[in-house]
Amino acid sequence: MIYLDNAATTYPKPREVRAAVANALVRYGANPGRAGHSLAMASSEEIFRCRSDAAEFFHAPGPECVAFTLNCTHAMNYVIKGLLKPGDHVVISCLEHNAVIRPLHALKAFDITYTEARVYPGDNDSTVNSFRKALRPNTKLVICTHASNVWGIRLPVERIAALVHQYEIPIAVDCAQTAGLLPIDLQDSKIDYLCVAGHKGLYGPMGTGMLITAKGSSLATLIEGGTGTESINPVQPSGMPERMESGTLNMTGIAGLRAGIGFVRRHGIQRIFNHEISLMRELHRQLAAMDGVVLYTPAPDPKYYVPVLSFNIRGMQSEIVGRQLNELGVAVRAGLHCAPAAHRFMGTIETGAVRVCPSAFTTMQDIQGAANAVKRILVKKRQTKH
Repeated sequence: MIYLDNAATTYPKPREVRAAVANALVRYGANPGRAGHSLAMASSEEIFRCRSDAAEFFHAPGPECVAFTLNCTHAMNYVIKGLLKPGDHVVISCLEHNAVIRPLHALKAFDITYTEARVYPGDNDSTVNSFRKALRPNTKLVICTHASNVWGIRLPVERIAALVHQYEIPIAVDCAQTAGLLPIDLQDSKIDYLCVAGHKGLYGPMGTGMLITAKGSSLATLIEGGTGTESINPVQPSGMPERMESGTLNMTGIAGLRAGIGFVRRHGIQRIFNHEISLMRELHRQLAAMDGVVLYTPAPDPKYYVPVLSFNIRGMQSEIVGRQLNELGVAVRAGLHCAPAAHRFMGTIETGAVRVCPSAFTTMQDIQGAANAVKRILVKKRQTKH
């Protein structure tokens, strides 16, 4: 199987990640932070090592700024529902995932509204100006995806952060598609809330994510419970990261996540990015030469895109193309990708699209195999028509 569904979760996982998970089941079997015996302390130390590595990787002020979550969606919900109050307004981009849209839709019942700022691919000035025009006196949060999970379009999050801070408005960034693929410096970028998927570009196990912020203590909690600290107090701790970490953590997943961060650091973000973008440029070149293939974006310019490419075959539903590719041994994701806003933006809300995303392990041979599979589908479609 040629696996090209890495925007959903990277596969395969690096050897060291698999080894770290297996090792954690043996060495870190006790509950971290819940006892003073040596087994529990060993688990706590591994949790802290991952927290420290993540803080260093994203240039957070310290390990206490890293709260572990189940995924990026979990982290986004912490921010959205922990920060906003009745009457507040939010500005988001027109490319947001349902991890943003659905929580905001649920908050409409509390008189919380939002405005979509239009994104102009390849024109960062216009995109920033679009966010500026969307701001209101009661805007209390700006949410921005770092890159579209459908079209790969990069947003100038650093410039948007600089803009909204002029109005003393915080910004939350969904970096589900960019963590481990683009350099992210929490302090230089002035991002207030960084929401991370551990199982994508960081190559960790599924069920891992992070909310990275120095402002977590100001968020209201979604979940309260045991944290292993201040147990006499019925009130949830105010300090990070305990405030966001009720209940037993995903010990094995976090150990794997630490190994994934190490994998990315050793191979180098820029090297991984260059490898993947070259693969998508080649696929774009081959698809553009095929009569019947519909492309919606230009060949990905590294300045404005990440290596995510979506297309359609004219006259076919994307799910049918995805199923036929699977039958030919190519795994992609077709449909709306939990991001109907992004599809409305590109005019594909009725058909969806076929999404391709490589990883550090994808080869040019894999890309050639995928292109050949698309050709076979086109040939079959023409033969069926005649």
